[in-house]
Amino acid sequence: MKRRKFIVSSALSSIAVNSGELISSDVNPVTARAEGRKILIAGGGFREAFIRYMAELTGKERPRLCYLPTASADSPSGTISWFQNCANLNVVPFVQESFISSYRMDQSFEDVLLSMDGIVVSGGNTLNQQAIWKVQGIDVILKEAWDRGIVLGGASAGSLCWFEEGTTDSRPKEVTKIECLGFLKGSHSPHYDAEAARRPLYERLIKSGELMPGYACDNDAGIYFEDNEVRRVVSTRADAKVYYVSRVGDEVVERVMEPERID
Repeated sequence: MKRRKFIVSSALSSIAVNSGELISSDVNPVTARAEGRKILIAGGGFREAFIRYMAELTGKERPRLCYLPTASADSPSGTISWFQNCANLNVVPFVQESFISSYRMDQSFEDVLLSMDGIVVSGGNTLNQQAIWKVQGIDVILKEAWDRGIVLGGASAGSLCWFEEGTTDSRPKEVTKIECLGFLKGSHSPHYDAEAARRPLYERLIKSGELMPGYACDNDAGIYFEDNEVRRVVSTRADAKVYYVSRVGDEVVERVMEPERID
């Protein structure tokens, strides 16, 4: 796959682009390390600051970062935003679409994704994302990437996908439970402060035992995991929070994990 060069129309202003245990709230920051299996998530809003942090976590001077927009059906607007968010960073940005043709792609998904230093997964429809990944074998490739130390991440569907289970708006009428890749143990809810249905449903499902305990992230707040250990809690907005939600006796307990600000 060749690095893309985009020229955005004047309407967007012309740009050229080269292309569960309870965790304590006082998690200490860590320096970037080459070893270990790494995932960086956000509840929503995986923009420049999160991409910069991912780049640091690779340990590379100019890392190759790939955007995987399966959940958004390879949305062109999401791709443009990706390159815009990478424009001021010392990274080499790529995009790997999932809605492809054999005639347009001369490398396998494995060739492309395993050549990267980091992979950012888009938001969108998590259910469709999981189905397409499984049919195309991308789920297996992402596991290999994780095991190799390629940094994985994303927000919304791009954060939910790494957990065993969580809540999704991918089905008609209501937010429901979904099972995902299971790299990270437990459950997850993105958009905790941004969508009214998220918090009450997540608490209800954990209280009833239908969901395992897990991590809820406001938009603009997230977690850096090494293997399944929380190593740092971060945000790009002062009032954005992360929570560990569990059941104690017959009650749901929501533990605030205060984030560090990243810019």
